[in-house]
Amino acid sequence: MDIMGISCFYHDSSACLVRDGKIIAAAQEERFSRKKNTEAFPIEALNYCIQEGNILFEDLQGIGYFEKPYLKLSRVLIEHLNQFPFSLKSFLRSMPQWMDNRLILPLVIEEELSTKAPVHFFKHHLSHAASAYLPSPFDEAAIMTCDGVGEWTTMSLGVGLGSNIKINNEICYPDSIGLLYTTFTVYLGFHAHGGEGKTMGLAAYGETTFLKQMNEIIQIFEDGSFKLNQKYFSYRRGQKMWNQHFEKLFGTARLPKEDFQQRHYDIAASLQLTIEKIFILSARYLQEKSKSTNLCLAGGVTLNCVANAKILENTDFTNIYVQPAAGDAGGAIGAALYLANTIYLEPRHSLPHSYLGPEFSEYEILKAIKSSGFQNFKKLTEEELVENAAQFIFQNKTVGWFQGKMEFGPRSLGGRSILANPCSADMKDILNLKVKKRESFRPFAPIVLQERCEEFFELNISSPYMLLAPKVRSHMRSVLPAITHADSTARVQTLGKDENPLLRKLILAFERKSGVPILINTSFNRNGEPVVCKPVHALDCFLNTGLEALAIGPYWLEKR
Repeated sequence: MDIMGISCFYHDSSACLVRDGKIIAAAQEERFSRKKNTEAFPIEALNYCIQEGNILFEDLQGIGYFEKPYLKLSRVLIEHLNQFPFSLKSFLRSMPQWMDNRLILPLVIEEELSTKAPVHFFKHHLSHAASAYLPSPFDEAAIMTCDGVGEWTTMSLGVGLGSNIKINNEICYPDSIGLLYTTFTVYLGFHAHGGEGKTMGLAAYGETTFLKQMNEIIQIFEDGSFKLNQKYFSYRRGQKMWNQHFEKLFGTARLPKEDFQQRHYDIAASLQLTIEKIFILSARYLQEKSKSTNLCLAGGVTLNCVANAKILENTDFTNIYVQPAAGDAGGAIGAALYLANTIYLEPRHSLPHSYLGPEFSEYEILKAIKSSGFQNFKKLTEEELVENAAQFIFQNKTVGWFQGKMEFGPRSLGGRSILANPCSADMKDILNLKVKKRESFRPFAPIVLQERCEEFFELNISSPYMLLAPKVRSHMRSVLPAITHADSTARVQTLGKDENPLLRKLILAFERKSGVPILINTSFNRNGEPVVCKPVHALDCFLNTGLEALAIGPYWLEKR
């Protein structure tokens, strides 16, 4: 049975194909359209999934959509009415979108895909919960989801047993730590739905001197539930997310090009501690009620890998699973799997890796290289490619790594990566300024062999999708300066013995030269662009940044 999952019309549109209960393909639309966080109908991602499954759209036996549009519209209308006349501009701006596609989604799908497969709609946070639990390795688990807002829900707690999911507790709009985090992200001069990771990175440089102000705008209860003081926010009116009362507490908002002040770092640090407190209290309450030692997380806020690690440190949960596309893109996985596993009773299959996107033949890669006009390239054996890349990295040079299938989710995990030396104190600045062209405070993540992880990091479980940020062991911080953040954490990716054999060979080759089985692994893209998908995207990024070499398929490209 072939089932398609779709997430679209808000942000991070995506598609996922499930066959007989197993994920076959999944991809985000932004990787094809090159429009970061696009909300557009994911036609190119859908086409890829169909091609990968070697079927036609008319062969689909069901389509799962990641939320309930009419229920979401009820919130939109009620809020606009409650906030009238202040909400009039927002109402006039948003209603054409609803009339254009969201209220006639089955017709849109039928027209775009030429299929009459039945369309099933699932609540937003149920899709998140399904995306976390159903592809997990657990037969039972506690489930926590947290984001900006779905239809009405902003946070949910539940349990999974077998193929069934039960949501027991919900927090509803306008109380939302996702919207709280986004408010501060925009206030600090970053973009919503993309800049939240920058806020998390900024927090490591600050002190928690704004906790009193945080306590004024959010009340946190012992079970982890919370309530926002709406006196300080204006997002319900469709205007900017904060108001003059907010700025009286925290000061004037930072402009995007403005230099950072210590105040900005301290606000981010105080916000991060507040989020961590909510996560820890909620997880403790959930563990007490569920009696499970397994926890599954999903929703955009659970991309906060520092807060995720705090749960592991401060609760009785011994296993935490966060699937690679924890935000709205993962809603496509959740909708497809819920339809397959829970409705149609197809067997569950744990997700073995994140490499669910397209890959390209040697012919396609060579054609792209020749079309680029770049002359200094050669074809190598696998051993030569690994040795060249390891030597370059050991010499503190940066290497683009384009191999096999593309990853699903916001992180590059060894399919579309930029790799570098974690032992070089200068490498963080080199990558930020010459390659990534982004803010100097942004940290870089390590990829480490799973069996060696505990030697370097305070982490005793796998973290294959770079969604846990434990402490770097104190005696290793000077050894690994490029990946040790200001708060002594690192956003770790572990690589198991059965995962990505070519990348494991490269890490082992680098260890022979450096003594360290770790590489810097960051996304293969320029600032503000989606991660590269096709060979032409990789070549464009290579030629127009400070990258010094590119390993793309069997070909080695080197700048002189």
